[in-house]
Amino acid sequence: MQVKIEEISSVKRRISVEVPAERVNTEIEKSFAGIQKKATLAGFRKGKAPLQMVKKFYRNAMQDEVMRRLYEQTLFPALDEHKLEPVDAPMIDDIALVEEGTPFKYSALIEIMPQILLGEYKGLQVKKERYVADEKAVEGEIERMRENMAQLAPVEEGTVEKGMVLTVDFSFAVPGYPEEETSGKDASVEVGNGRLLPGLEEGLLGMALGETKDITVTMPDDNPNKELAGKPGVFTVTLKEIKKKELPELNDEFAQQFGDFETIADMRTKLAEMREQQELERIKTDLKTRIIDALIEKNPLEVPDSMVRRQTDFMLENLKNRLKGQNMSLEMMGLDEDGFRQRFWGEAAQKVKGGLLVMALVEQENIAVEEADLEARYTQIAAGNEDMLSRIKEFYASQANARNSMVAEIKEDKAIAFLLENAVVTEVEAAELSAPVAGE
Repeated sequence: MQVKIEEISSVKRRISVEVPAERVNTEIEKSFAGIQKKATLAGFRKGKAPLQMVKKFYRNAMQDEVMRRLYEQTLFPALDEHKLEPVDAPMIDDIALVEEGTPFKYSALIEIMPQILLGEYKGLQVKKERYVADEKAVEGEIERMRENMAQLAPVEEGTVEKGMVLTVDFSFAVPGYPEEETSGKDASVEVGNGRLLPGLEEGLLGMALGETKDITVTMPDDNPNKELAGKPGVFTVTLKEIKKKELPELNDEFAQQFGDFETIADMRTKLAEMREQQELERIKTDLKTRIIDALIEKNPLEVPDSMVRRQTDFMLENLKNRLKGQNMSLEMMGLDEDGFRQRFWGEAAQKVKGGLLVMALVEQENIAVEEADLEARYTQIAAGNEDMLSRIKEFYASQANARNSMVAEIKEDKAIAFLLENAVVTEVEAAELSAPVAGE
């Protein structure tokens, strides 16, 4: 048997195999002999048809069987011989038919793990966002809580102002596009929240009860029907009811309605603490991404498409599950599965690269997980619940796969901590992280 290995890239190989004619003949005869025992042809009892007739009528069946058998018998032994371990199923890209007295030839494409030789991984330069306490953000959260507790009171006199909630009858049309015509009765509209088409909100401001008004708007560029982008549309609106939001007074009684707070001062303090915790966690997650990006930049590598494809599938399933919990779907976000994979292919590739480099760092620095590390993780998961802690320990003691996954996660966390301990970390303002780099 002749085997040729062609290097297409650092992670792709083409393996070409030629099976000698003698072996092909043996397999063909063996296949026809097996088929003959089961063959049923007119005029003959089962298994008694002449071999020549079997060869004539069952040639396609023989072809399929022998090709499959030779493929199975030769490909993986050839891969083992050349110490090639595919990360996904080989893909046959060229195969010849089986013919008596002729060598059988085929070739297959395989992807293999990249060879990782870590170069620079100490002294990586990375920016970290500086945490800044934001009193306005806390006050904004309190205002949102007040908005959620607001009562709507009818307005008998006056005109529409921002913050009011209206009940309207309306019709809508785009001249020349009758299919776009629509209407509604007793529709509820809030003015001032930025959710209305540009022009509609401005047209509603100043309207009086019982008034009917034509309001012209410009159709947005991201309209689902691209033909309508930039064209005028007309709302005919009749104002039937105006209600004004009455926000609850900002006092201790208001704070106590949310359960965890005794006074309004207590609410501000605890909300600020919660925001700080959330922001610090966000900054920590962002820094983790940045240090891995820096590691990839200093240690570029090619990764197999099959691994990236699995990562995109994993990301897709996570998103679909999150959306399902919110009674939403991909389509509601303007995406389909293929569109998602194309859009997030680069991000998935970066995750695969980062994962492989972190694994290589774990090996190179002999990063290990001690029993104390596992105990700390169990305690973290239990969050102070002693009964839960004992159940968690029992679970991981009995589930080897779950324990192995936890060990891998802890190793990754330790590797990233190692990178950060040996990095040059510069704290900067958030605006500097989002600012474009000169020359880009």
